[in-house]
Amino acid sequence: MKAKERVETERLVLRRPRPEDAEAIFARYASDAEVTRLLSFPRHRSIVDTRTFLDWSEAEWTRWPAGPYLVESRENGTLVGSTGLSFETPLRAVTGYVFARDAWGRGYASEALRQVVATARECGVLRLSALCHPENPASLRVLEKCGFACEGRLRRYAEFPNLRPGEPLDVLCYSIVLG
Repeated sequence: MKAKERVETERLVLRRPRPEDAEAIFARYASDAEVTRLLSFPRHRSIVDTRTFLDWSEAEWTRWPAGPYLVESRENGTLVGSTGLSFETPLRAVTGYVFARDAWGRGYASEALRQVVATARECGVLRLSALCHPENPASLRVLEKCGFACEGRLRRYAEFPNLRPGEPLDVLCYSIVLG
């Protein structure tokens, strides 16, 4: 089942990215060294990097029931971050989230992640997982508040290109079983 391309929560709008979003994505979070420090994708150094992400996003939405979502404030339409689903199989997906610095500490990540879990369930996902750097306590709290359980530490598993390029580091694997 295809996911809705736009969903609303109490304070947020989650919607499918469009090509015209490139400048806002780049400016709000993707080019920010502090925001991207503990993420698995390299900080965007130019708008070309952001357009590459948007091309990938479009391919994900075409191939799978859902893909990345941009997260906007319902109050004023400001882009506050991004989240979504990355499918491994029709029954298994991975999620994550990134928010602009001025959106930190407002509960947006938890609110958006709860919606992503609901969307995954609607799409028939049975297992939703997320990988998190062990030194990211705010993100770990978000996962736990949203019902994810820590399955363990995966040693030297994932690269954090903005932290230590080319060197796989430990991650904590969280998941929630749906259905």
